[in-house]
Parts: sequence; structure tokens; C-alpha cells
Amino acid sequence: MSEFDAIFVGAGHNSLACAAHLSLKGWKTAVFERSQSIGGAVQTGEYTLPGFRHDFGAMNLSLFAGSAFHRKYANELKSHGLEFAPVADCFASAFPDGKWFGVSNDLEKTVSRLAAFSAADAGTWRRLVGAFPGEAEHLFRLLGSPMSARALAGTAWNLWRRKGLAGALDTARLLLSSPRAWLEENFETPHVRTTLAAWGMHLDFAPDIAGGAVFPYLESMANQSFGMVLGKGGADTIIRALAGMVKAAGGKIATGAEVAEITVAGGRATGVRLASGDFHVASKAVIAGVAPKALPGKLLPNGSGDAAFDTAMKDFRHAPGTMMIHLALDDLPDWSASAELRQFAYVHLAPSLDAMSSTYQQAIAGMLPNQPVLVVGQPTAVDPSRAPESKHVLWVQVRMLPAEIRGDAAGKIAPGQWDAVKDAYAERVLDIIESYAPGLRQKILGRAVFSPLDLERENPNLVGGDQICGSHHLAQNFLFRPARGFARWQTPVANLYLTGAATWPGAGTGAGSGFMLAQQLGGS
Repeated sequence: MSEFDAIFVGAGHNSLACAAHLSLKGWKTAVFERSQSIGGAVQTGEYTLPGFRHDFGAMNLSLFAGSAFHRKYANELKSHGLEFAPVADCFASAFPDGKWFGVSNDLEKTVSRLAAFSAADAGTWRRLVGAFPGEAEHLFRLLGSPMSARALAGTAWNLWRRKGLAGALDTARLLLSSPRAWLEENFETPHVRTTLAAWGMHLDFAPDIAGGAVFPYLESMANQSFGMVLGKGGADTIIRALAGMVKAAGGKIATGAEVAEITVAGGRATGVRLASGDFHVASKAVIAGVAPKALPGKLLPNGSGDAAFDTAMKDFRHAPGTMMIHLALDDLPDWSASAELRQFAYVHLAPSLDAMSSTYQQAIAGMLPNQPVLVVGQPTAVDPSRAPESKHVLWVQVRMLPAEIRGDAAGKIAPGQWDAVKDAYAERVLDIIESYAPGLRQKILGRAVFSPLDLERENPNLVGGDQICGSHHLAQNFLFRPARGFARWQTPVANLYLTGAATWPGAGTGAGSGFMLAQQLGGS
């Protein structure tokens, strides 16, 4: 038995960021991870062929590069090997009619593409980009602050002081709007609306769901203004750097060490019991980087002592599932719409707002969508080091999918468990990509398919293949993430805290929940 100041359950990037900060504050920390590798959904592996490095889940590291944690610890992270690959051509969409639109960090390039569709839309884009620094100040302050009365009051006061009542209400309206509402108010071209709306699908926001407009807005404006970054060699560059910080500061990281129980005495978390039977004591905090459903009756066999909290954790809503298809390629896809698409980090394949809405509803109903939204990542267009010379990897995220299959919207695949149908569904996905990039299959050297069930097997936090660890709809976001009264990472059990994508500020690679919790516990 060993004694630590803080014990972490799980080694996702939020846990590692929290452990790194506390370790540097003099805390004795230990991180226990059930898997043989650390990083949670931020991992990179040779899933197809030797020499081809694929990001398991997260690929875009822009949130981490712009995070408060990175601003504070950039030098330390760099000393432990953190390296970014900057992206100039950030994201694009290709359409069945042969047209395409893409956002690059060169404003004139983006505006020129917009002008080919609509002079009005090109003018709107310039206006939005010009106003973005002022708007971003308030939105990033909100998203980067704890969900406390004091922090919210400060954000509201700053917003009112800078923008006045009308401007503050405009910002609030953006936060409450659906993607379709905001896009139709600002852009007249369906192709442009659809390109931007695809970002909402990354975070469980189909076009008509309230609260989703802010994500297409922020992603498009930030990419235009700052570009994007990937991890040099793979997204796991941030994991290796974080782990290096923890260990250099004296912290312990143990893999293959599953926590079976968080021990509690007198209403206070006292440590953990591993599946091996070993006990470890935590004098100040146990920090669980787990999905909320893993607490009551599992890590807390007798519950938290608060029936309402336990019910909220059990009822925590997860987003629809995803499938990941990793391809080792002889060459990048030959996109019919334009060879220029080969330069982009992401190419979305989603024909329209209505098609995205239909896909989402099909998945919610338990149906295999006939036309899933495809996020085609081309990391080797930016970072050739991820594959052997002149070869490439393709990162295909398939959204949205049911965790349990009740039927097939196309009527071609018989209902069954994911293990039985994943290859057939992967063929549907490849057929869709082929329709935009003929000849793709002839370029494939190797492939690996992870169904929603496979994703959950690899990482139990990805419940039903939900890669964002919980819906971000308004009823489960801000003050309600993961539940009302518990948005500051605390639980009814003293000294027990939650961190990770299920907690405020939610999914992404920004390490926000881990760092803010670390500051709350150990000081800035």
C-alpha cells in the first residue's frame, strides 16, 4: 500500500494535465490506467501497417495549442517533446454536384471561394472575421472559466460593459441558437451553410438543435483567424509531453492498473482498490476521469450517499456513436471536385443540412444511416512523418451511428450486433467516399475498422461509441454538466472529483476541466 496526495483514475489528457500541475505544486500524485497505454481517446497507433501512424480518436489539437494550460507550460511541454504541425488549409466540404468550399487561414483565399458562390456571403464572411476578436474575448472567457457564480457574473459584467445590453443579448442569442438558425440568418448559399454546419455534428448538434450554433461559428472563425494545428507525428505528442511533465515532477503513472473501487470512509474518499487487490491511499483527493455512469454501483459500490446525484450519473445522456476507419494509402484521394482538396486537413462529406438532420434522427432511432456524415481526415497532407515516404494515412470518422442497431435505413444490412455488421457498414462508407474520390479502394494498403462497440471496448468512457463522452445539449451543458449543482467537478463524496469530457467545459483537447480543477485544488 502506498500513500499519495492525489490519485487519478484513468490517464486521459485532462487527468494528466491535472496531475502535472499538482505535481509541480508539490503534490505527490499517482495515475492508474486500466489500459496498457495512456491518453484515453487521444492516442496514436499503427493500427493498419507498420510505419503508418493513425490517431485513434482526436486529431485536431488546436484547442490544446490555444489552451490556458499550454500558455502556462509551453516551455515544459516543449522540453518533453511536444511538437505541432501547423495547418493552413483547415477544412472543406465536397458536394454531390461537384462543387466544394473550404476555409484556409488566408482570408483572401477563403473569400475568393465564397465569392464564387455569393458576393453577399463573401461580404458577410469579412464582417464576421473582423468582429471575431471582440466576440471571441467573451466566448473564450466563458468557455475557459469555472461554472461558478463569481466567474459567470464576471463574464456577464465584462460582456455588458464592452458590448452594451443589445450586444450582450446578441451573444446570448448565439449561444442559444441552432446551427440552421444562425447559418440561414447569415449566409444565403446552401453549400456554405452545410460546410459550416458539419462542425456541429462533431459535438452532437444536428442542424436544428438549440445551442449548437456557437460551435460552427467558433471553429470556422478560429480556423480562418489562426489556422489549425495537428500533432507532429500524431496526436499523442501531447500525451507523451504531459506524461513527461508528471514523471519529471515525481508523479507516478501505472498502466495495466485498473481501479476496481474508490474507497470511502465517513463520507470522504480515502483512496482506491485496484483489480489486483492492491490498496492505495489518497490524503487530499481522488480524481476520476471516467464517464458518470461508472460511479454509482461500480467505482462507488454503495453509491455516493446522495440519491439524486447517483440518479443523475446513471441518467447521464450520451451522444450517438461513431465508427472510426483508418486507412493506409498509396496516395491521397483524388477528389473529383478539385485537386486542391488534397491539401486540406479535413474534408467533410455531408450533402445538406436536411441530410445531416436525417442522419441524426436515424441514429437516434437505432437505424444505420443510409448516408452518414463523414469526416475525412488527411493528416499526412500536413504531416508526412506519419507514414512511410510518399505514403499516406486517412482518418475517417463516421457520424452519427446507433449504439444498438434496430434496422438499416437503406434496407440492405440485416440488423445485428456491431461485430457482425461493421465490415458491411464500412463498405457503405467507402462507397460514399468513392463517389467523391473515384479509385480510392485501389489506393488502400491496409485498413482497420473500429465500430461504436469497439471504441467502447478500447475506452469504457466512450459509451456506445460516443467519442465526446456525453451530449452537449443545453440541458447537459454549462451549469448542468454533468449535473445541476456539480459543474465544478465536485461530487457528494468529500475529496472525490470528476474530470474529463463529461464535465465542464466538455469535449475537445483543451484540457480545460483538468487544469481548472488543478487550479481549484492546488492554486494557480
